Amino acid sequence: MQNRDGSYTGFVKVQFKLARPRRTSFYLPKDTCKHLHISSHTSAREVIEALLKKFTVVDNPAKFALFERRERHEQVYLRKISDDERPLRLRLATGPDEKLLSFVLKENETGEWHAFSMPELKNFLRILQREEEEHVKQIMQRYTLARTRLQEALPGSSPG
Repeated sequence: MQNRDGSYTGFVKVQFKLARPRRTSFYLPKDTCKHLHISSHTSAREVIEALLKKFTVVDNPAKFALFERRERHEQVYLRKISDDERPLRLRLATGPDEKLLSFVLKENETGEWHAFSMPELKNFLRILQREEEEHVKQIMQRYTLARTRLQEALPGSSPG
């Protein structure tokens, strides 16, 4: 539908492909889809914010990105949509076939650490430090076991 200012409105369907658990007011089943009524002026960033608000996801919107998904010759291609692109314009330019174009909301995988709060970053560091300590412990145990077996296998060697 065209408005007086030359813009138009319509629906876009967005599929949620979230790998990490989210803090929400209710459970988001895997591959949840949502139809969103937007304007031709609505940016990808605004679509992300509206979806997160709709599902009361309390994470920082900068942690998410909108992707266009296209299927060609049985291959699936994903492209991250820039924040200022207009999803409804993309949808209308491509037509209604979801194999030619669909939208997917995913976690931002660009290494944008500024999207995380300081407590979240500190928690990541604690987790990595624990994993590193456990890995070092396992290596030391394997080394000690290998050394003991080598000493036992050598004739005339005494343990220690």
